[in-house]
Amino acid sequence: MKNNIYHILRGKFLVSDDSFKNWRIIIFISLLAIVMIASSHSADQKVHDIARLNNEVKEWRSAFVDGRSKLMRLKMESGIVKKMAEKEIAPSSIPPKKIKVKSEDN
Repeated sequence: MKNNIYHILRGKFLVSDDSFKNWRIIIFISLLAIVMIASSHSADQKVHDIARLNNEVKEWRSAFVDGRSKLMRLKMESGIVKKMAEKEIAPSSIPPKKIKVKSEDN
């Protein structure tokens, strides 16, 4: 048991006659570790991208709501009356009349 530990610590399993199979396993495990690290980095990058895009969506949504509220304020009759008063145009005191057109096809 003690001899085996010394062989491992000194690296004799890497330079012995049948070390080719050991090297194959070591290289295979190293490649798997590299693939695993690359995969985790890729997943982390995607998580960061998703978080960034979610923040952008929140910003665009708040900008949309802000723009919609400004539009609603501009469309209000009191706002229009104020804007038209600057140009010296007043609302009509006579209400509009509805015009009905009868078709002659009957």
